[in-house]
Amino acid sequence: MRAYALLALAGFRRYSTYRQAMFAGLAANTTFGLLRTAVMVAVVGAAPKAGYDVPTAVAYVWVGQGLMAFVQLWGDTALAERVRSGDVVVDLHRPWHLQAALFAADVGRAGYSALVRFAPPVVAGALVFPFRWPEPAAWPVFALSALLALTVCFGVRFLLNAGTFWLLDNQGVMSLWSVMSSVLCGLALPLAFFPDWARTVLWATPFPAIVQGPIDVWIGHGPQWTTLAHQVFWAVVLLAAGHWVLGRAVRKVVVQGG
Repeated sequence: MRAYALLALAGFRRYSTYRQAMFAGLAANTTFGLLRTAVMVAVVGAAPKAGYDVPTAVAYVWVGQGLMAFVQLWGDTALAERVRSGDVVVDLHRPWHLQAALFAADVGRAGYSALVRFAPPVVAGALVFPFRWPEPAAWPVFALSALLALTVCFGVRFLLNAGTFWLLDNQGVMSLWSVMSSVLCGLALPLAFFPDWARTVLWATPFPAIVQGPIDVWIGHGPQWTTLAHQVFWAVVLLAAGHWVLGRAVRKVVVQGG
């Protein structure tokens, strides 16, 4: 456990060194947050829609902007690149479980993102627009939900990257994930705006657990414990699936070109 704690600390320190990249990402988050807020306010401004009034819609946008970076919805290709280069062989010989080591480092990265990429956009949105804050009792539940969202997103990203053991190049899979995830996770628009049948189908998948679930806890939509149970279920399933896939993958380590 001490090794994984050190890996988490190393992940925090690693991303804290890329200050310009983090602040550039913060600027991009804030800019797109302003654009998305204008659209959402126009949609619900005349009359509330699916339980979203203006303060709730504003909170949805800015909490979603922060969660997008916190869970690292896109851009995680480190494992895939190490598989393609063959460097993953070194990782597999180190005294750790590769999946657990990557998750520990991701927790450290998320800790830094919470300080730089989550809190500032949320505060900026609250200062400029009417904003809905969670009830005091909901803060610890939201924190737990955000951690579960990180776990679920890591589980999906790990499986997508682990596919490189067989595909050698998973850029097509990652591109498909980038296109689909923003809609299916509830980032592009609230899942409550979807038809009933689409919501039913999506809530049978892990996608809402990544973004929509924590947002629902924040704005108080639906039973909190139902949302947490959904997240816990998919976190366990995806981590177990990743463990199984890794076990199969180590029997098929192929260095591209050799």
